[in-house]
Amino acid sequence: MQDVVLIEKVDANAELDRLARHYKSAGGAGVKLLNRLGGSAESLLEQLPEPVRTGLTGATEQALWLAMYAAQGSRRAVPDQSPWVNTAVTTAMGAAGGLGGVTSSLVELPATTAMLLRAIQGAAARQGFDPAAQNVMFDSVRVLSAAGPLSEDDGADLGFFSVRLTLTGPTMQRLIAAVAPRLSVVLGQKLAAQSVPVLGALAGGGTNYVYSRYYQQIALVHFGLRRLAIDADIPHSELVERLSHRMGH
Repeated sequence: MQDVVLIEKVDANAELDRLARHYKSAGGAGVKLLNRLGGSAESLLEQLPEPVRTGLTGATEQALWLAMYAAQGSRRAVPDQSPWVNTAVTTAMGAAGGLGGVTSSLVELPATTAMLLRAIQGAAARQGFDPAAQNVMFDSVRVLSAAGPLSEDDGADLGFFSVRLTLTGPTMQRLIAAVAPRLSVVLGQKLAAQSVPVLGALAGGGTNYVYSRYYQQIALVHFGLRRLAIDADIPHSELVERLSHRMGH
């Protein structure tokens, strides 16, 4: 019995090491390139027109609602794709959106959000979770509340991994209202990067490539921790703490 426990711990540690590598690679070279092209996240946001900055939270909240229905509805018509296919599709969408600057990028925003959410749901499915389950839908939206890829932090905010929501009342409405302001900053950085002069479609495709890769990596870590807690019979909070220790947080 003791040997079984030891093997289990080794497996858990190996999986945590794997998840930590995904966490660290969520940003990567693409993020550094975007920051060089467009400056810091703060300066990117300053490039947006004032009306766009003012209405960004409301637009993001609406995009989240649309994305939730579109992502779930598309699953019934189109099976989950591999991560590279999701990245390729969102990259093409970003390139198309970047052709017309901020105006076309705003039109592209709900579609890109839906694709990101769909990719996150795919990561949940690959870990054995049902994307149609309410708690998984909640977690999928919450992955979007991670620090964006242009954040100075190399990876997501570990705090969102450990929070559990009480699924009572109009919880989804409260969740989206809570996530939208933070996600609006992330998407605002994306919109601004797409409006960098001269780059146009290249910046649009590049930002979507980075964002798609980033959120799929973060989703893998998020649902990987959930799966490990079940398979290794280790409290989720303990796994988050151990991952945090590996990340030096």
